[in-house]
Amino acid sequence: MAKKIVLAYSGGLDTCVAIRWLKEERGYDVIALHIDMGTEKEFDVIHERAIAAGAAKAVFRDGKADFIRYFAFPALAAGAVYQGHYPLATALGRPLISKLMVDVAREEDAAAVAHGSTGKGNDQVRFDVSVQALAPDLEIVAPVREWDMKTREDEMAYAARHNIPVPTTKESPYSTDENLWGRSIECGVLEDPWQEPPEDIYELTRSVKDAPEEPSYVEIGFAHGIPVSLDGEELDGVTLVKRLNFLAGEHGVGRVDLVEDRLVGIKSREIYEAPAATVLLAAHEALEHLTLSKPQIRMKARVAQEYADLIYNGLWFTAYHQDLVAFVQSTQRHVTGAVRMRLHKGRAVPVGRRSPKSLYDVSLATYDKGDVYDQSAAVGFIKIWGLPVRVQARAQLLAEPGEPLRIASPEQ
Repeated sequence: MAKKIVLAYSGGLDTCVAIRWLKEERGYDVIALHIDMGTEKEFDVIHERAIAAGAAKAVFRDGKADFIRYFAFPALAAGAVYQGHYPLATALGRPLISKLMVDVAREEDAAAVAHGSTGKGNDQVRFDVSVQALAPDLEIVAPVREWDMKTREDEMAYAARHNIPVPTTKESPYSTDENLWGRSIECGVLEDPWQEPPEDIYELTRSVKDAPEEPSYVEIGFAHGIPVSLDGEELDGVTLVKRLNFLAGEHGVGRVDLVEDRLVGIKSREIYEAPAATVLLAAHEALEHLTLSKPQIRMKARVAQEYADLIYNGLWFTAYHQDLVAFVQSTQRHVTGAVRMRLHKGRAVPVGRRSPKSLYDVSLATYDKGDVYDQSAAVGFIKIWGLPVRVQARAQLLAEPGEPLRIASPEQ
């Protein structure tokens, strides 16, 4: 009896060919697992294509709600953005896919799992390490890393020889991935970082020149760091993100053009569209600045970078992640309130924020009537604050009392 293998199946060329290759070259009974995280593909078509390619079974999982609740929103609460720009949409999807592969492998008594990642990208690491953490007994197979087909033309020829039905539309020169948190585009002309991305690569966002002349405003409600409402209407996470993707995308919000550092050591030019993520990250940060103290904000920024690197590097299912989550969740206890965002010509700007846990006290901040700040106390504060500066200046920087400071020149 043939061993079973669960393949993360997108319905595209690579994974269609992978089904037959795993069956013919490795002797597996292939269970094709398709997971919907926001692409809204027709599963009936994908199911038929998988069976025609040689799969013994095709399985569907709706992962949208779990993706937003357990992956995207925790990353939002952490403020996780890779290298200052990438909201980590694709990277956040991989641990969920890995978990569902393992779940289905257990249900089907499979001996192995497989994915369609190449040997040059980050996703192979994310899949492999996640599966190793969740089910170290399962074998992991990555056909694209192993077969001798070098190009998409080679794969098309293999599909033709084996009568594998694959999409017959003109092949896009771009490689894309999409979920509710964002969309990534690479390859083709984008491999030249000097070239401006052509407008036809974008699907979620309008160009700035075609965006409305008048701004739109949206009020986002948060409870303990998690978005819970739009314009006063309570919404589940999936609906909220979908609506924001449309609203912000209409105004051209969420485009990212980044030369990033891959985990495997390669610099890669990547284009991203993340309308909802861009708006929510900006709104969440604005609310944190209202509700967190200065040292909390400073430490949170350091943890956010660690959190982003952890996600990007495929270390979601680790004890270190649990440690970071504990800190993030603690910081979010009082991040409750609302932020009003202005969406206009590619930008999402916080223009209003309020919270029942706000640390902003107008009676202290105002220069108008009602000011309760004791300005006379500043003199003593400054004297104590500047004490070490004065001591060091006298001992090390002044040649003689009353002479100017000795500041080293670049030549010294």
